[in-house]
Amino acid sequence: MSKIRVLVVDDSALMRKLLSELLNSDPEIEVVGTAMDAYMARDKIKKLQPDVLTLDVEMPRMDGLHFLSNLMRLRPMPVVMVSSLTEKGADVTMRALDLGAVDFVSKPKVDFAHTLQDSADELKNKVKAAAIACVNTLQRNASRPDVTSVHRSTSIRRIASVGSSYLTTDKIIAIGASTGGTEAIKEVLIHLRADCPGVVITQHIPPIFSNSFAKRMDQCSPLTVYEAEDGQQILPGHAYIAPGDRHLTVVKDGSRYRCKLDDSEAVNRHRPAVDVLFESVAKNASENAIGVILTGMGRDGAEGLKRMRDSGAMTIAQDEQSSVIWGMPHAAITAGGVDKVMALDLIAAKLTELSHLQQEASVASR
Repeated sequence: MSKIRVLVVDDSALMRKLLSELLNSDPEIEVVGTAMDAYMARDKIKKLQPDVLTLDVEMPRMDGLHFLSNLMRLRPMPVVMVSSLTEKGADVTMRALDLGAVDFVSKPKVDFAHTLQDSADELKNKVKAAAIACVNTLQRNASRPDVTSVHRSTSIRRIASVGSSYLTTDKIIAIGASTGGTEAIKEVLIHLRADCPGVVITQHIPPIFSNSFAKRMDQCSPLTVYEAEDGQQILPGHAYIAPGDRHLTVVKDGSRYRCKLDDSEAVNRHRPAVDVLFESVAKNASENAIGVILTGMGRDGAEGLKRMRDSGAMTIAQDEQSSVIWGMPHAAITAGGVDKVMALDLIAAKLTELSHLQQEASVASR
């Protein structure tokens, strides 16, 4: 089996050396070259034909975002961004995912041995995932408008917001995703109606990045989008994204649903974990819920979605053709937890349809 060929692009000589050593320590990966800026990277891509690029966000002469935009337009390929763990770095990284990057890692810290090992494992796993990502899907994502340019009607938003402190909902939409999921979730949220049921979301993402992700989704979607808080009431027309280091669950509080956060152990090596969210929805919302599993590596969410379906919920999986990585949806299908397999651009309309059908059935039963 041939090794995954990686080109490391970073303006820091120390970081180029560290990233190369970490990646080369994996027998399935080979760093075929390094570059200190975008111009050198452009030449080495042509010469070395790497399978995956690791790209620094901040570089001299041409910044990482400008280079990434050109790359995805002219020669789409899997890119893993290497970002500083700051609010500014998180915002830029979210923009990189908009432009077509597969995933991102935080810059390794060289002063703590255990932290360095954690960084090494994450880096190697994400490079391996990137190597099997669907570049055609990445290219389609990169050709879409920036989320900040998407028009949002405040009058539509007001439908869900006015008097929201008095509203309750007995319908829930639960969404889980991993690699490629930030863009997939955006595609769903921007096409949902402002009066849709409350949406709870678990995306595998580090802490500081989940807040930036929630803010970007709030900017582009007709829904009001939050990074979820413990005890927060789940309202129609609102979406709640799990914080990057805490599990998100749904609990029943009389006629209301609320978000509950916890710091328990990782599940499927993830915290937040999709299975944790889906299992809580199966337990507390059952047939009043709709579950959606989107692109991602691994099988997190497969068992939870099966439990949702067994409890009476409708369940949807993203299809292979529109997924960046068809791991989690495929695992859910194999586990018997999926009612419908759909292209990403059809899922929002189906959620609207199913929500109305559930509402009609609920009214008819009263």
